[in-house]
Amino acid sequence: MSALFGNYTRRPIQLVKGKGTKVWDENGKTYLDFTSGIAVLSLGHANPILVETIKHQSELLWHTSNLFQNKYQEQLAEKLVKGTHLSHAFFCNSGTEANEAAIKLARKHTGKHKIITFLHSFHGRTFGAMSATGQEKVHSGFGPIVEKFEYLPYNDVEALLSAVDDETAAIMLEVVQGEGGVHVIAPEFAEAIQKVCEDKGILCIVDEVQTGIGRSGTPYAYMQTALKPHIVTLAKGLAGGFPIGAMLGTAELYDSFGPGTHGSTFGGNPLAMSVATAVINEIFDKTFLENVKKKSQYLKEKLVDALPETVEVRGMGFLQGITCENSSVIVDTAEKNGLLVVAAGENVVRLLPPLTVSYDEIDEAVAILQAIIPATTTVS
Repeated sequence: MSALFGNYTRRPIQLVKGKGTKVWDENGKTYLDFTSGIAVLSLGHANPILVETIKHQSELLWHTSNLFQNKYQEQLAEKLVKGTHLSHAFFCNSGTEANEAAIKLARKHTGKHKIITFLHSFHGRTFGAMSATGQEKVHSGFGPIVEKFEYLPYNDVEALLSAVDDETAAIMLEVVQGEGGVHVIAPEFAEAIQKVCEDKGILCIVDEVQTGIGRSGTPYAYMQTALKPHIVTLAKGLAGGFPIGAMLGTAELYDSFGPGTHGSTFGGNPLAMSVATAVINEIFDKTFLENVKKKSQYLKEKLVDALPETVEVRGMGFLQGITCENSSVIVDTAEKNGLLVVAAGENVVRLLPPLTVSYDEIDEAVAILQAIIPATTTVS
């Protein structure tokens, strides 16, 4: 019997080595990794730049706590807000922690408590982030959740306008609902959110934990919409596999997050900051992002051409979803054929390759999916 709790449904293989988009299991079998650790390994496995960065920083300084000045945090914060309307950063260790910080900041700054989120959203599993998540299965069994979250249908402008009132502190959303089924925000919905936030003095929180750091083809996915968020949360791909989370905010929020309001023992440690800075130096390069756009569009076009007409391919950048019955069966069959993918929602297979994936690797992955997704698959 395992000494681990059984809170994960684990696949039967154990991965022992990775390089770029490829991984190997303990028996030596090779796979194309189109999960990227669920959108984490933005620059692929064992990226030499990141390996060297960790080696170098580990010989200098690992941890100091936030009692002291930290140039590593300052440098990364400046890179993350450069070219945006955002001005300040808070660092933590995960997307859930970043969303907890966002919820606290929104309530403290506005003095209000109601936060609108959306059905099929996912914001994390701590009590605040879990309560923000619009999925009953995530809440089940834990008793009373944090109050004052209201869940609305995604992309429903009428429902949004009906729900907003004088007690609304913030609207919190994902530009692409990754865990909830790869649902992309409609342009008119983004416009409606932006307008109501401006008109009513409501904060806009965009959860970019899965979509941020180049995965959409721009530094942040909100940049491809009408949204101008007051708060943006990040994690996953920010340090290419090293644990990190971040919350970015506008200048008007600065005074609401003073000493003693929030903190993190490990957040902003020099190792995480150094690795994340190396990641940003690579990904925020214009040529790199242009290649992400081209390659992700190539992936989507190849999928549309190769898969049955009954299948819907939807997403943004290198976050693509394929609607199919029995998605768990497709995930298992793909694994047996040397391709690692992950489910999203009930009937969607999600593709999250490293941003460094090659055209040949895209072709190989599409060929595997073409061979295993049946023509009888229906759109969900």
